[in-house]
Amino acid sequence: MKKVIVILGPTGVGKTKLSISIAKKYNGEIINADSMQIYKHLDIGTAKITEEEKEGIPHHLFDIKEVNEDYSIYDYQKDCRNKIEEIVNRGHIPIIVGGTGLYIKSALYDYKFSTQTTNNNYNSNSTEELYNKLIKLDNKCIGKIDKNNRQRIINALNFFLTNNKSITENVTNKILYDAIFIGITTNRNTLYTIINERVDKMITQGLIDEVKSFYIKNIKTKPLTSGIGYKELYAYFDKKINLEEAIDLIKKNSRHYAKRQYTFFNHQLPVTWFNTDYDNFNNTINEVSKYIDKNLNIYS
Repeated sequence: MKKVIVILGPTGVGKTKLSISIAKKYNGEIINADSMQIYKHLDIGTAKITEEEKEGIPHHLFDIKEVNEDYSIYDYQKDCRNKIEEIVNRGHIPIIVGGTGLYIKSALYDYKFSTQTTNNNYNSNSTEELYNKLIKLDNKCIGKIDKNNRQRIINALNFFLTNNKSITENVTNKILYDAIFIGITTNRNTLYTIINERVDKMITQGLIDEVKSFYIKNIKTKPLTSGIGYKELYAYFDKKINLEEAIDLIKKNSRHYAKRQYTFFNHQLPVTWFNTDYDNFNNTINEVSKYIDKNLNIYS
């Protein structure tokens, strides 16, 4: 099977920095697995890697869609698998990096999609109402779909209504690649501090202007109305909340998202976790590199 390295973890923990070092060491090319970084011009709010930060390493599946273009998990599965093939054919190692667990799982596992899709958005229903509706239709989702993750609940509902079977039956445990899953993490207090400081930095860097550039054009597509950092500022521009409340909400929603990421990774993927050494990041790089050498036999 083709060799693939996966670097995952919650938002803000240091995946980008690690991925560059690993790509240099193993002649790798990086494939994005962040659902928001697919879109052009969503730069500050997604903490998208800059050209300078790439350090010459090829990066794929960044900035491939406009915010008014549809992009599904099925699209990502096809695109990611194609990129894996291209990179392997060049004799390089694909390194998938990101925090969107469903993207990662759909690309690497035997994850099948229906050709027909029900696309209800359920705008008139609360998340709690949708979750209760889902488990009445499909009790196999209990414990497998986060009751607070509205988009996953909607995806599961639409899948069931289209296929008359559970979305949980659509993924087998069969992995299609020789993959190693590396997670980097830190303790909760440190992570939450990093997230809060990161949001403050985004505001300083111009996040408000970035979001306003879409708002004044009356663009209300899914990335902007559901993406963290964008939906909260849209509410501010709509005068539903003040700026301080919007910033606090971005921090709160980012922290909650990190918790959901951990839940998915720990239940859905065979991750080996490494604690980030922020005082000496080389320690983290060396520890991860030893693990890769041992488990993927890169040099064989």
